[in-house]
Amino acid sequence: FVIIVWGVILLMPLVIYYAYDLPDISNIDRNNSRSTMIVMDRTGSTLATYGDVYGEWLEYEEIPSEQIEAVIATEDRRFFEHGGMDVRGMGRAFINNISAGDLVEGGSTITQQLAKNLYLNADRTIKRKIQELLLSFWLELKLDKQEILTIYLNRVYFGSGAYGIDAAARTIFDHSARTLSLTEAAMLAGMLKGPALYSPLRDVERAYARTVVVLDNMVEAGYIDMTTANVAKNRNVTIKSDPAGGDVRYFTDWIVEQVPDLIGNISEPIIIYTTLVPQMQQMAGDAARQVLNRQSEEFKDMQAAIVSMDYDGAVRALIGGRDYNESQFNRAVQAQRQSGSAYKLFVYLTALEAGLSPDAIMRDSPIILNGWSPKNYGGNYVGDVSLDTAFSKSINMVAVKLSERVDRNAVVDMAKRLGVKSYMTTEPSLALGTSELNLLELTSAYNVVARGGFDTNPYGIIEIQNSTGQILYRYMPGPEKRIVDENIALTMNKMLENVVINGTASAAAMNFPVAGKTGTTQDYRDALFVGYGNHMITGVWVGKDDSSPMKGVTGGGTPAHIWKNFMYRAALGRNDATLETPNIRPRSKPEQ
Repeated sequence: FVIIVWGVILLMPLVIYYAYDLPDISNIDRNNSRSTMIVMDRTGSTLATYGDVYGEWLEYEEIPSEQIEAVIATEDRRFFEHGGMDVRGMGRAFINNISAGDLVEGGSTITQQLAKNLYLNADRTIKRKIQELLLSFWLELKLDKQEILTIYLNRVYFGSGAYGIDAAARTIFDHSARTLSLTEAAMLAGMLKGPALYSPLRDVERAYARTVVVLDNMVEAGYIDMTTANVAKNRNVTIKSDPAGGDVRYFTDWIVEQVPDLIGNISEPIIIYTTLVPQMQQMAGDAARQVLNRQSEEFKDMQAAIVSMDYDGAVRALIGGRDYNESQFNRAVQAQRQSGSAYKLFVYLTALEAGLSPDAIMRDSPIILNGWSPKNYGGNYVGDVSLDTAFSKSINMVAVKLSERVDRNAVVDMAKRLGVKSYMTTEPSLALGTSELNLLELTSAYNVVARGGFDTNPYGIIEIQNSTGQILYRYMPGPEKRIVDENIALTMNKMLENVVINGTASAAAMNFPVAGKTGTTQDYRDALFVGYGNHMITGVWVGKDDSSPMKGVTGGGTPAHIWKNFMYRAALGRNDATLETPNIRPRSKPEQ
């Protein structure tokens, strides 16, 4: 008893000090959300949300009783009996944790959780725990139990950026929390233990297993009987799916990165309307994975990137890698890689502009420039050849000689004119695509030819609004600007079509006119194909992140096959329109 008395006396100054340092709690009722960015697709449906997401504020009477009972049964069964701190619950948790030798149960009440979530951090310190208790007692004095539950359920975090029961219901089940079923309510209550661990958006099987635990808790607490619980355990719930697939974050990350440059610092919630077509995005991702999964074991770490856009530059699909969950590095816009023979577009355009024709003859033979001796693919030489044939067969010697003839600097200027912003070397190897650039700018450059010589500015954002509907930014394309003569663009288009008909890109042939160019870099480190047809242009890159060789993988192989796989789906408007069933990871309920 003396020890307890002295403990209280010694602790009082510490408690008073921490009480003096308590945060302002005058605005307890409804905390305002921080800046949120909602990214929409071309049809106005939500693609992704960045920042905190809050749904509607639901009053106590609007929250389903099943939800309240599931939370109380699992998080704080004596909620209506204690005054902010449950001594019995803390003792039980302490004994269970000691018995298990690990932290398997927490003793915090709902009131304590509310105090921590609204005002404190997650630091496990004596100061935070004492302040949590003081705030809990204050909340219990100021508010009744229903008010505490109302604020708690409207502000507790459920993962995926969702704060509050309504935001969680809309994020996970795509409907209001007012219509939650018993199974859905139990699943949401189960997530409170660890949103990242028990969210059905991350792990459906684990979420269902946790739901069973919550339903059993409700039976023990007397809220439902075992028959009702068993029915709920065997009932499936519909998890909100992403029409664009998990790969959509490659596109939305790219979009969000551009926002500060367009409207400055963000201090309010905004809605970003984009050009993305979710069906196309999913088709692109599935096409890449299907072709990559057919590769041999030695290429299991091969990555792919895809950029697909309308002829006006509107990006309709953008894939930055094989799987966003495994790697968020966006190889479509962030990776600077050599383009190989795909760079020859700029060499031949410069030559056409200098007055040479596709029928002009040049000699395919060895050449040495400043000690550098390039070689053809396969090491063979064909002698005299027309520029059209040299381009379609991607003969390196002719491209290098042509670059020297028209001046390398003129070739660089042509690439810049077509929208390439990356640094380009003026070494003799320029003609073979040794300068590094990204897939987005390369695809955009080819689009200039596809649209008859007019400049192209790739874009993904149509409009940005704030929460009141005020327009903060709108894409204004302006008048078209011709940067390549129409006849030269038409001639180049014919040469690109010949690459598919008679050249290195025959694997990309479709039942409609296709034009494009392949690219393969030294030692097979990068392989590309950029092609257009059917009113859309698509660029595909394949390679490894460490730039290690991919023996035998050329631009006319894997990239062209991915391109055709995607175009086949897009042309028919069906994502299952392939020779094989696409790899799909269904969200299925685990066996009981």
